[in-house]
Amino acid sequence: MPEIVIPVTLFASIFGVVYMFLTTRHKERIAMIEKGMDVSLLTKKSENSSPINFWVIKVGLLMVGIAIGVFLGSLASKGLMDEDEAYPTMILLFGGLALLSSYFLEKKLRKAD
Repeated sequence: MPEIVIPVTLFASIFGVVYMFLTTRHKERIAMIEKGMDVSLLTKKSENSSPINFWVIKVGLLMVGIAIGVFLGSLASKGLMDEDEAYPTMILLFGGLALLSSYFLEKKLRKAD
């Protein structure tokens, strides 16, 4: 029984946060419409926004970093480290390096625009 409590609580918490976010956003927009304000201000992109979706680059590089971390973790667990240490260490190391590289790539691409 206690094993099921943690996943149920996790999913209920995630649902609660998403539900509150969406209902609050809806109420805010309804209030803006009632006051006669322009709702398109909420979705208008800034003039400096780029057509490149940087979150796609970030997520893609993170997945590649995690895959490299899993691969090198399996290699390190064979001879260099214990298996309990090798996998998390390599996954976090290469995931972090991937996020750092995505930051610098995004910075370079924004500068080029």
